[in-house]
Amino acid sequence: MTTKVFIDGEAGTTGLQIRDRLISRPDIQLVQVDPARRKEDSARYEAFAEADVAILCLPDDAAKAAVALSADLKVRIIDASTAHRVNPDWAFGLPELSAAQAERIKSARYVANPGCYSTGAIALLAPLVAAGQIPADFPITINAVSGYTGGGKAMIGEYEDGTAPAHFVYATGQKHKHLPEIVKYAGLSVTPIFVPAVGNFAQGMAVQIPLHLSSLGTGATMQSLHDALSAHYGTGGNIRVMPIEDQDSRIVPTELNDTNFLNISVRGDAATGRVVLIAVLDNLGKGASGAAVQNLDLMIGA
Repeated sequence: MTTKVFIDGEAGTTGLQIRDRLISRPDIQLVQVDPARRKEDSARYEAFAEADVAILCLPDDAAKAAVALSADLKVRIIDASTAHRVNPDWAFGLPELSAAQAERIKSARYVANPGCYSTGAIALLAPLVAAGQIPADFPITINAVSGYTGGGKAMIGEYEDGTAPAHFVYATGQKHKHLPEIVKYAGLSVTPIFVPAVGNFAQGMAVQIPLHLSSLGTGATMQSLHDALSAHYGTGGNIRVMPIEDQDSRIVPTELNDTNFLNISVRGDAATGRVVLIAVLDNLGKGASGAAVQNLDLMIGA
């Protein structure tokens, strides 16, 4: 059976990546709008009406307008924007949260794709909070670096024409748009301090959460953190827990580029309880387009 998919916002970075992942699949037929009419609501409405699933690669306000435009149709929607991620009427598109989450995505009409930073942070924190290894009210700090493609066309242009700095820290006012979903889906009751940065590389991401285990008050050890993460994710999935024996190799933000994997490492000094949880993923893969296609496949039973 062929599934018809409309990518609304196909010309953007995420949209192009999704198209590239789907264009050669025999089970997918892409529904496209004449480029000259792509901003016309009437043309987009026709595409929504023809499609079985639409993937929104739009700014937040435009995504909300697209949902309203297609509300009377049967089309199912995956939204890659921030607009609906904490909306209880939308399934949060991180199936690895639980078996129940994967089942909800399968049957949902509306699925909100997670943000790239939040995918890494939630993947690290949610199993540990659920297992009682990290208290929900613990003051978490998240440090992260992403490739510049996460900043959209303007930032990509800065790096490609050589006017951008090699590395910069931003969103220091603690209002980053990924924080609400991190709090909700990691099971936290205290908003973390989040310090994101951009590096001079196109794709890739590393998310780091440092911990003094003695401050947790849960009796957690490096081994118990690793065991809880391993028990949650198992083997053979898109999220993989690296061997705890590896404490010395470099962790490279670009090592999973062009994949839909996310690697988790538990690093540190077991004797002193100084630990860093680290997630590596492609900000355009598991952090965006790859996740959208993974959710699409769940929704259509592929």
